[in-house]
Amino acid sequence: MNTRLHSPELWSRTAAQSENDPLRSALAETIGALADAAIEIQSLVQRGPLGGALGASTGDANSDGDVQKTLDVLANDIVLNALRTAPVAYFASEEENEIHTLAPEAQLGVAVDPLDGSSNIDVNVSIGTIFSIFAKSSAGATTTFFRPGREQLAAGYMIYGPHTALVLTTGQGVDLYVLDPEARGFRLASAGLRIGPDTKEFAINASNYRHWSPAVRMFIDDCLQGADGPRGKNFNMRWVASLVAETHRIFSRGGVFLYPADARPGYQKGRLRLIYEAAPIAMLVEQAGGAATDGAERILDLVPSELHQRTPFIFGAAQKVDRVAAYHRDAAATREASPLFAARGLFRS
Repeated sequence: MNTRLHSPELWSRTAAQSENDPLRSALAETIGALADAAIEIQSLVQRGPLGGALGASTGDANSDGDVQKTLDVLANDIVLNALRTAPVAYFASEEENEIHTLAPEAQLGVAVDPLDGSSNIDVNVSIGTIFSIFAKSSAGATTTFFRPGREQLAAGYMIYGPHTALVLTTGQGVDLYVLDPEARGFRLASAGLRIGPDTKEFAINASNYRHWSPAVRMFIDDCLQGADGPRGKNFNMRWVASLVAETHRIFSRGGVFLYPADARPGYQKGRLRLIYEAAPIAMLVEQAGGAATDGAERILDLVPSELHQRTPFIFGAAQKVDRVAAYHRDAAATREASPLFAARGLFRS
């Protein structure tokens, strides 16, 4: 499938930004290849159980120890094959142990989470593909990706839900494309997406409350106290357990997302991956006027030292992200937990 023919609006907008720059032209071609891959993945997702046991475990684990689903592997193969036709030198993926060299003379490196939220396949919750694009480093594959996220040339995600959408930035704002099911191509739906500075929604897995740091507990406690608490207004709590779904909701109606580090084994450094999850989402969020941190440091300033390095991740409305960071900076953030969750609280067993 040729995106120049099937997604002319996507192609024309990304190509127009190249300004006769060979690197930017390569970027437009690579984004087109990723869009083609998304159309193919969407076709598999749309079939649901008719496509077989896509949510079943393969019996294997990926390079980071997570159990692979059948659709994880299929999506990875689809993206990899699509990028073989694009000007991509290096390919990194959640599903791969090592960085692949595709075309050494090419200009770009692409890192992907081929199927984010795969634990939700069988329950028909929105899942997606996340990608990050860097200029190839002359020092090789590792250096191409082990650099600050602020050096990304482009970032985006595809979300496979009631409709399939592509949310994209090339460093000039954030655009929303939607897959036209009749034309089988992406069409521009909205340009210049923005995230409002404040919010009345937050997303976090509250079942992990007892494992959080005092700073995160304080922030959530204050939100739960609503209009009677220090924030002076009521909040709604959300949790989908799909990063692309959480991100898309924030782009649609604002909010803040928190996946902090916690005291559980394996979670002390957070859970989401820096290179191909947090960094591309952070670029999108900042380009839309939001903020993204690990609780203290800007995500786009972090320099990974491992391909599958994890990080705490807090992003969304700038005011709320800044407030969470302020709680982390406050040395006095040791206030006693909310009575709702304390030893003598409402839910004491």
